[in-house]
Formats: sequence, C-alpha cells, structure tokens
Amino acid sequence: MTAVEPVPREWAEVRRRVEHVDTDASGVVHFSRYSSWLETAVLENLDRLGAGLDVLARANLELAVVELRMLYHAPARFLDHVRVRARVERVGPARVQVSGEISRENPGDVPRCASGSLLLGAVDRSTGAPSLLPENVRTTLKECTARAEG
Repeated sequence: MTAVEPVPREWAEVRRRVEHVDTDASGVVHFSRYSSWLETAVLENLDRLGAGLDVLARANLELAVVELRMLYHAPARFLDHVRVRARVERVGPARVQVSGEISRENPGDVPRCASGSLLLGAVDRSTGAPSLLPENVRTTLKECTARAEG
C-alpha cells in the first residue's frame, strides 16, 4: 500500500493600501509597519488553513516572536497599494520560520519594499514557557513547506 501524500497548502497573498497611520511625517511607511504587515499575513494564512491563534488557544498555546529580520529595499508611501507574500521555510517541533516580501503594486515603481523573516515559537499561555506545536498545526505547516518546495 502506498502512503498518501498530504495535499500541499497554498498561502494567499495579503493586499492593503498604505494608510496615514502607517507613515511618518513625510508620508513614507515607517520601518516598523513592514514587520507588522508580515506578521498579519502569517496570522491570516494560519487562520485560513485552520491552524490559527484560536486553534493554539484551545491547546493553551500562543505564538511568540523569537527572531525578526527585515531588509529594506525601497520605501512605500501613503496611498500606495502593497501586497505581502509569506511562505513557510522551516517547521520544527516548537518553532516555525516564515519568510516574506512586501511589494508595491503601482505600475512603474520599484516593486520590492522590504523582505524578511519571522521565527515564531509556541509558548504556554499560562506560564510563557516554550512548548511543542500541536501535531495538526505542525502537519499543516509542513504541507505549506512542501508546496513552497514543489
């Protein structure tokens, strides 16, 4: 009997318009917003795949940012339309690493604004102690990794 391969899961891109609150006094997106947008894309995709914060909360877990890396390529500005693409890079017993890119949608612009990665770890909600990711969440994330490699 042949083992059934899991169906790879596609991560959706998140789109948004740069709002005034995202910018500094000169209308350029503040550097901190790019990492926030990357985290939002990760959380929205986890929710969509049934592995979101509500699933973790039922297991008395939450995700904590262990490491954040961002590279800045070109600024986004007030009223630009941007898209955030995120993908699962690695899944371990207690951590998942996700990378992503934020790009402008406006024609004629240098498209890539920022790229980076998030290392997220599962922690016990009560104690803050590191914990293992639930098996169903790990499986879902590994399926996403398989899709990215395929």
